[in-house]
Amino acid sequence: MKYKMLVLDMDDTLLTDDHTISNENKEMLFKAQELGVYVILASGRPTPAMTAYAEELQLDDSYMISYNGAVITDLKEDKVIFEQTLTQEQIHELYDYSLKSNTHIITYVDGKIVSETNSEFIEIEKNITGLEHNKVLSFKEEVQSSAVKCILLEDPIYLKEVEKDLKAAMPHLSVSMSKPFFLEVAQNGIDKAASIKILAKKLDIHQSEIIAVGNAGNDLTMIEYAGLGVWVDNVDPELRDKGDFIVASNNNHGVAEVVRRFILN
Repeated sequence: MKYKMLVLDMDDTLLTDDHTISNENKEMLFKAQELGVYVILASGRPTPAMTAYAEELQLDDSYMISYNGAVITDLKEDKVIFEQTLTQEQIHELYDYSLKSNTHIITYVDGKIVSETNSEFIEIEKNITGLEHNKVLSFKEEVQSSAVKCILLEDPIYLKEVEKDLKAAMPHLSVSMSKPFFLEVAQNGIDKAASIKILAKKLDIHQSEIIAVGNAGNDLTMIEYAGLGVWVDNVDPELRDKGDFIVASNNNHGVAEVVRRFILN
């Protein structure tokens, strides 16, 4: 099979634990692009927290999926070609739910992380994204418009229970784990697979010609959708049997292994 699109989750998949792209991964991704393969970054990260990596990989003629599928950016034209947001009412509803479930909640306004609270998990999001944290007195008063997504944050064991409850309480929203302490919420029908479908149609690439690589619950839809769905070895244990292959971990150049095995060969 000749693959034409390689879709990569970033944190804990493409990136090592120190949030860098290994030289091995970078070299193989350059080779894939030389063969005409579209390399697509697909992350829960906000768009601004992805652009430096896209530049590092020289993805000037490619596309980027951010906010867990809520936004698609054409990097060549430097413009958003798809965006789907949560309404203000939905965000306020999620805020009320966060109070009831004793979880922290964040969203994004004017390129900043917005919350009423501080948390070690919000600090992790700040460190990952590099975005400023706007801690406000009233979340609802600050959020007076739509936004691309919300994240509920809390201890991983507890948050798994919250995930089950939230999916039952709000089946009209898209809910998935991106990290054990990040429960991501987007508009109904929004996920990485849905955005990959949009790009595949635009680029006239068949589903069977797509490889997707990930590690977490918010990657599951794209792993199941792609012609070849690959987990890195540090995948969440309950997901290990839901892909086609498992390669080396994010710290051991798993993405490079994917390129060598399935694109170069």
